[in-house]
Amino acid sequence: MAISGFLFISWRLFEIIMLLPPVGMLAWFIHGFVENNQLTPNFVLVLFIVVTLALVWAFFTTISYLRARHDALFVALVDLGFVGALIAGVVVLRQITQTSCMNNDFANSPLWAQLGPFGLPGYQTGNGYAADINKNCSMLKASFAFGILNILAFFLTFVSPCPLRHDDAQFDAILTVRLTFMFLHSCSLYSYTTITRMTTR
Repeated sequence: MAISGFLFISWRLFEIIMLLPPVGMLAWFIHGFVENNQLTPNFVLVLFIVVTLALVWAFFTTISYLRARHDALFVALVDLGFVGALIAGVVVLRQITQTSCMNNDFANSPLWAQLGPFGLPGYQTGNGYAADINKNCSMLKASFAFGILNILAFFLTFVSPCPLRHDDAQFDAILTVRLTFMFLHSCSLYSYTTITRMTTR
């Protein structure tokens, strides 16, 4: 495997690692809403859908590297699409940055009232999901932070001169042809010089 291919796979693995935590944390919120037969709010659902799809895409392009590098433009465009989708998911959850996750300050946030079993309604009914206000706030804020990191990661895979932009086999073939031509050309020059010297004598 070429160095460029190694770098591509390494970066994809980094993206997978960065996508796993928000998928797990937001899935916990989704499970709580489903268990209580309530609709999941958009600020949780949108980011969850995006990071889940991004995780599947990153995993697919990692295991099918040989095919992906021949569809470089398509892979780059999909990465750019995920940049936009992740930005949308982060924007929907942006209110979490306006509150602190210390000393139950999250209880004063408008998000807490919309958080169903994890927020004010769950707290009033004694739901176990709402028992730790700071924990729920921290998980949402961590998901927001991971969303920003993944925006940067997918943007870098879109703009970087990565393995997918070059066909290593084609490049190696061109390089081999050029070196062979240079070698034959130098040999012919050497033969011509030798013959010329012999005839002059």
